[in-house]
Amino acid sequence: MVIISISQMKKIALFGATGQTGQKFLKIALEKGYSVKALARDKSKLNNQSPLLTVFEGNVLNAQDVNKVVEDCDIVVSLFGHVKGSPELLQTNGTKNIINSMLEFNVDKIISLSGGGLPYPEKDKPKFVDKLIRTIMKIAVPKVLNDAIAHADVLKASGKKWVIVRAPRLTNEAKTGRYRIGWVGVNASTKINRYDLADFILSQVEDEDFNFQMPFVSL
Repeated sequence: MVIISISQMKKIALFGATGQTGQKFLKIALEKGYSVKALARDKSKLNNQSPLLTVFEGNVLNAQDVNKVVEDCDIVVSLFGHVKGSPELLQTNGTKNIINSMLEFNVDKIISLSGGGLPYPEKDKPKFVDKLIRTIMKIAVPKVLNDAIAHADVLKASGKKWVIVRAPRLTNEAKTGRYRIGWVGVNASTKINRYDLADFILSQVEDEDFNFQMPFVSL
């Protein structure tokens, strides 16, 4: 087991902290002693009282707001996503702002959350149910899927280290501490609870094994 001292721990720039997965991630990160700078459209939605947390109110689509969060951080965790009324290219354009800030402030790595609908043909071996889900997404929520694909292209072209963590259906079931890390159709199921997902995402702050890859995390 690698023991990391407080002085060695990375400072995290967090986007999407008020979402259901973002709140779980923030809780775990603070409990483990990480310093976090978070961006929220509404600061009142974050009730975490911790000297390790700094919250800025703003929008990921505003470059100046993004800069305030990324400055002086060591790594970015991007968990924001579409909600009702979101712009069509929310994740793509927000990610562009984040990458520009990373370039300006010399931040080396970003961990981004997406769904299993995002294809990764290098490793995925989708089964019938996986293909069916992807087809339904293309019909029902094409803008979300297209935005996920475009945001991945931004990361691939960034020159930065990146990990895109993909997940199936998310639940609020209790944390298990046991989950599978595979690919769509390979060592995978169709659901995961948000606590276990957040735990894996946090592990990637220190882990380098999945750099430039899109692991699929499930129970």
